Amino acid sequence: MGDAAAGDAAITLLIVDDHPVVRDGLRGMFESAPGFRVLGEASNGVEALSLAAGLDPDVILMDLRMPGGGGVDAIRALTRTGARAKVLVLTTYDTDSDTLPAIEAGATGYLLKDAPREELFTAVRAAAQGRTVLSPAVASRLVLAVRAPRAPGNEPLSAREREVLALVAKGTSNREIARELFISEATVKTHLTHLYAKLGVKDRAAAVAVAYDRGILGQPSS
Repeated sequence: MGDAAAGDAAITLLIVDDHPVVRDGLRGMFESAPGFRVLGEASNGVEALSLAAGLDPDVILMDLRMPGGGGVDAIRALTRTGARAKVLVLTTYDTDSDTLPAIEAGATGYLLKDAPREELFTAVRAAAQGRTVLSPAVASRLVLAVRAPRAPGNEPLSAREREVLALVAKGTSNREIARELFISEATVKTHLTHLYAKLGVKDRAAAVAVAYDRGILGQPSS
């Protein structure tokens, strides 16, 4: 197994995919790299929920379309139960019908299986820190999807809304944002509601994607 760098705890993983060859490949990849530890594997979403409850991984690599229990339903259940694990979708599908439901269900990130090895490692580290991770193709699709049902207004974000959005992009929780900006959690939620409306989105991940697309947050870190 890959050992963590000195002084750093290894990021623990649960791999969820219905193909044994894919699971074996991912396990081998992560166990050969420093800083990661694979706790277990699941072949569908139902099995993933059971293992996640017992193993408590930092990150769950989640496929979407699996016989016996799909990824979106599993992500939704993990979000509903307040699971600590961050979910990074790793799939071959980047259609609107796959991308948006997974993000709305609570996935921290979304990558395609053709992502280079180092990009996957970087994405898992970012997800473990609560940062939103989207492959370029998925980010573009997500931006188009969130814009389609509604036309976002051109009203600019206030300075405070930009501060809140920048912290959201770093994966900062509402409580942590309140502490850092010396405001109440209720005020943070109010700012989020306003910036969602201005960006024409419904959640944190979509807000970050649209903000990067518009140049409000600069360029996503690779």
